[in-house]
Amino acid sequence: MNTSTARARRDQDNNEGTGNARLRPGETSAVQGVNPRITAGIRYATDGGIPGEWHLRIIRSSVPAGRVTGFQTALLDDEIIFLTPDDVDAAGLPAFGCQIADQTVLTREPKFVGDAIAAVLAPTLAAARIAASLVEVSYERAPAVFDEMAAIAPDALLVHRSHATSESDSAYFDMRPQDGTNVCHRFRIRTAALQGRQEPNVITELDDSDTALADAFAQADVIIDEVFHTPAAAHVPMEPHATNAQWVEGRLEVVTGTQTPFNMRQDLAHIFGLAADDVRIVVPPMGGAFGAKTFIRTEAITALAARVSGRPVRCVLDRDEVFNEVTRHPSTVRIRLGAKADGTFVAKRIWAYVNTGAYADCGPGVAQKMGYAGVGPYRFEHVAVDSYCIYTNLPPGGAFRGYGAMQSVWASERAVDLLADRLGIDAVELRRQNLLREGDTFCTGEVMHDSHFEELLDDAASAVGWEKDGDRAGKGVAIMLKGMQTPSKAEARIQLLPDGRYEVQAGTADMGQGASEMLTRLAAEYLKCDVDQIVVCTPDTDRVPYDTRTTSSRSTHMMSRALADAAQDLLQHGTVGHGYVSNDGGLDPDTGQGVASSHWHQGSAAASLDVDEETGVITLRTLYASSYAGKVVNPHGADLQNEGSMILGLGSALFEELQFSDGQMTNPNLSDYNIASALDVVSISHKVMQIPGAEVHGLGETAVPPVPPAIGNAVASFGYHVTRLPMTPERVLAAAPSHEQASPPVGHIQGEEGA
Repeated sequence: MNTSTARARRDQDNNEGTGNARLRPGETSAVQGVNPRITAGIRYATDGGIPGEWHLRIIRSSVPAGRVTGFQTALLDDEIIFLTPDDVDAAGLPAFGCQIADQTVLTREPKFVGDAIAAVLAPTLAAARIAASLVEVSYERAPAVFDEMAAIAPDALLVHRSHATSESDSAYFDMRPQDGTNVCHRFRIRTAALQGRQEPNVITELDDSDTALADAFAQADVIIDEVFHTPAAAHVPMEPHATNAQWVEGRLEVVTGTQTPFNMRQDLAHIFGLAADDVRIVVPPMGGAFGAKTFIRTEAITALAARVSGRPVRCVLDRDEVFNEVTRHPSTVRIRLGAKADGTFVAKRIWAYVNTGAYADCGPGVAQKMGYAGVGPYRFEHVAVDSYCIYTNLPPGGAFRGYGAMQSVWASERAVDLLADRLGIDAVELRRQNLLREGDTFCTGEVMHDSHFEELLDDAASAVGWEKDGDRAGKGVAIMLKGMQTPSKAEARIQLLPDGRYEVQAGTADMGQGASEMLTRLAAEYLKCDVDQIVVCTPDTDRVPYDTRTTSSRSTHMMSRALADAAQDLLQHGTVGHGYVSNDGGLDPDTGQGVASSHWHQGSAAASLDVDEETGVITLRTLYASSYAGKVVNPHGADLQNEGSMILGLGSALFEELQFSDGQMTNPNLSDYNIASALDVVSISHKVMQIPGAEVHGLGETAVPPVPPAIGNAVASFGYHVTRLPMTPERVLAAAPSHEQASPPVGHIQGEEGA
């Protein structure tokens, strides 16, 4: 699939910049007003290079579990540098991980097909490729486990023997690893009516012994109990992972595409036993990321190679390696939802099983957000959630646009439609009746403010003519909330330059979402000057102040406030202004009570479609999303973000699924892995909802989660009960009401999936 098709899916075309990207990382632009995309002036990490650098190729495991027993390297040229876990041991490099410390730079005990077990270093890329192909590896193979449900069985093989919480700033919440199991984190929600009972610290399936929850469901006239599945998916950034590293007088300098420069600095300092100030991270613009370039990927092995060789080193992954480096978390989500005959929700029970693959990465955080996003923007007195982050022998699951909300919103919003059908109540009306409104309390104990769920729902329903003729066939809606990382910090600095312009120094990474444009517009607004007077420097940990990271749709919200403080400080005190904001919060991992999000990302979607009865092919007539943005900083960029999110959600709904055979990924390329093309997105329209005087809200992911359930609910209106993404023609036909393999009746649960 060519890059123009990939571009149709991805909103990587908003990196307009402010001119600085054309220069070497860390320098500042001297030319304004010229779009570097037009002049091919953007310099990505793949374009960079350090004079005299050598090229690194990673040797990866061909088995999903086992132990490396030897390497045959007799065919390597003398100039080739060969790195093994022995070099990691000799350097004394510890285990690392953004939330659980479970990885090593190179491993003797591979835990998935593609795990890094060795590396070669050569003066040219061609020589490095040849050298890597000449290394033969022998293994002692071990049994493996791939399915999240099999991995939590009492007799399951253990992927890791123990689970140690990381000391990284990325482990920003309390974790509950379950030693002796494959669960590296367990997150719970118990609303006030369900608290006070001592619960076992084990994997639970049902808690019927909880009298309060049993009594709540006893009040329900209808109970829906269903299991939903989401597969692993690929991020498919057009630019692969690329890292350039060198050591300068004992100091590590890394130029890499990363969304987390300060986390990267801290984690590399930990690995190499350095002070944080002895690590420098420079982040050029990225050609897409979508979560794939969060936390350490190729940086640690590249830095080790540079130290061992005494040379600058460059590592750029091939496309199949990008597919295997990190994926979206596969998941199984069971929803039990009860309501009275009049439609009032009385109780909700959620079990979320999150397949984090061989290493935890940020899976614990995904499990937590999946837990509360699955409750949805609804009022409940009784909510119980158990969400588990589970090790398997698949490639690691990491941050992915939508960050767990997509998986659980798919399940939750499909369950609401099933309930509406059983109650005989209009699906939009059932949602409207139970939506959270201003001043209501969410299941985490937070009081909702700036809430616009009803307006979003009505807008989406109107887009497909829901109320127009009463015909609901082929129409579906969905509504969602998603949290921003909380707690969260952001700093910004504005400096008056000698030529009278202002330089913005901020850690927000530009991965195509238009971060530089956002910072430019905001700074110009706060300083009351023309945008041509603003220069934005490349994120460089030697030059810019601390920022939590460019994830979670937090950057515009947080940086708008930090920049406002910095501008005010500069106007009051002279040539330099500094701004700092901090949002406190966090959730108790045992009750889910606290502050999950400083503010809520709110969105809706609607679909109108046809299903071919003979082929199962879904044809979209309309796909619409409405996202609340508060105050919009860059209207063009906001539109691109919303459309890009919808396109990704469309791919997740209909096409995207990584497939495996005995742990080996079978479609790690753009020929066998399907993403939405330009022809698939002709039905898309959307709205970015603004409110005068509102604060800036994040928008980078809001339209992803509601799209799959909106399409799924539209498909279900024809009687096709699909519970597994993507909704391929084969799965649609298998879910036909008359099919002998049809899903069980609504309200029933298949034992093997729920157990």
